Amino acid sequence: MIDSFGIYRKAEQLVQKSATNNVLQIASDLGVKLYYGNYDNLLGMYTCKWKHRMIFLNNNLEDHMLQMVLAHEIGHDIFHKDLASEGLKEFALFNLKNITEYEANAFAAHILLKNEEVLNFVRDGYDVAQIASTLNSNINLLLIKMQEMNKMGFDFNVPYRPCINFFRDVSAK
Repeated sequence: MIDSFGIYRKAEQLVQKSATNNVLQIASDLGVKLYYGNYDNLLGMYTCKWKHRMIFLNNNLEDHMLQMVLAHEIGHDIFHKDLASEGLKEFALFNLKNITEYEANAFAAHILLKNEEVLNFVRDGYDVAQIASTLNSNINLLLIKMQEMNKMGFDFNVPYRPCINFFRDVSAK
């Protein structure tokens, strides 16, 4: 298991190296090839074969969903290459029962959501739904971000747990 600080540091390093948190640019900078297609029940999948790192993405994803799915899959590229020879196929990105999925989700949260922004919105009295909406994020990703920030010393009152089956009921659109 990778600790919260390790996941955060790696996400921050990639954002600094790419000078953006745009995951399309980060994937390009990492040399990960992206493939788009019409995949039933699949939002994204990471695999590594013959030293070729590949992410398959559903081409029906809206931009904000694409950013989340791709950030999650890049998390697998960073932390779970050794598990990816058969492909890390996800039907539910927020399956918190699996530690590799949680690590990829935490990585995505750190890539896409800045600590300072979350902290400022909390200080200004925004609730989690308002923060997620303002940051154009999914509320589950924000909840993971806040949980991870708490592990790093922040003291947020996180009133909800991320929904385990969140993406099972979400279409690619």
